[in-house]
Amino acid sequence: MRSHTRPHNNYQQQQQFYPSQQYQAPPDSHSVILVTAGYDHTIRFWEALSGICSRTIQHPDSQVNRLCISPDKRYLAAAGNQHIRLYDINSPNPNPISSFDGHTGNVTAVGFHCDGKWMASGSEDGTLKIWDTRSAQVQRNYDHKGPVNDVAIHPNQGELISCDQKGVIKIWDLSENSCTYELAPEEDVPLRSVTVAIDGSMLVAANNKGNCFVWKMSNTRDFTDLQPIYQFSAHKKYILRCLLSPDVKHLATCSADTTVKIWSTADNEFKLDKELKGHTRWVWDCAFSADSAYLVTASSDHVARLWELQQGETIRQYNGHHKAAVCVALNDLSIGN
Repeated sequence: MRSHTRPHNNYQQQQQFYPSQQYQAPPDSHSVILVTAGYDHTIRFWEALSGICSRTIQHPDSQVNRLCISPDKRYLAAAGNQHIRLYDINSPNPNPISSFDGHTGNVTAVGFHCDGKWMASGSEDGTLKIWDTRSAQVQRNYDHKGPVNDVAIHPNQGELISCDQKGVIKIWDLSENSCTYELAPEEDVPLRSVTVAIDGSMLVAANNKGNCFVWKMSNTRDFTDLQPIYQFSAHKKYILRCLLSPDVKHLATCSADTTVKIWSTADNEFKLDKELKGHTRWVWDCAFSADSAYLVTASSDHVARLWELQQGETIRQYNGHHKAAVCVALNDLSIGN
């Protein structure tokens, strides 16, 4: 199946990675931004190395479902029930600087365009929205026809990939303003999470049966091709999040079985590399460090953990939430001053 897409040239594929030998913060105090949130109605900022909570923001209206840090590290988007709140990371102001209202259900996904000019969101109300981040107004509105569980922005910045409770994946071409692909890898099994390789080479989706589905994505001039290449059983319970590492060498899967598994993507065989054990309840979310050497996870056991992936061990634990921690955001990219 093919879809006609407009060429997109504004995505910078070259990223700056830290050396993998040591996880060290550059001199800028805001160089590593680590944030967690969940059902205790708080958003917590952490010193990644010490494990100390440096700032807490109250989010009284609802639980927080997802977090996203803007590429320039200036803003934090927090998705809750029917709204998204935008916070100024570098300001002591505990109040949101803007609110994105328009969804009628839990907002389950949020992501920034590469230059921060727009933001995409998905909701249990069955809609996807594109927001102007400056005016907080809806620019596009798409009917998914099913409760949306996750949305990913393609690295070309011109397509959205979403999945829903009905087990359907849809790809939306923003230039054509329409849905160009619709896939149902396992009929009537809810798809929980989708992740796209940073180089646009691969799409992975995970479902409630613990299964992962992998497609090769290729862009040849005006066409985007999507070819199924692999599927495997990763867990025996729900997968709540799947995430490809920035170097595209590993896939992380977070599960209701309390574990996180790290899979090697070499040769598209997805062999189990590490099983991370330590959480005692569902693991809801994860975020890789920029160098792909570390992973942060958030769990219903109220705790977030920083894992060193070569050894598969917890090296920091972030304690402070009083209820389930269900989302985490990490930005430790060196973006220059």
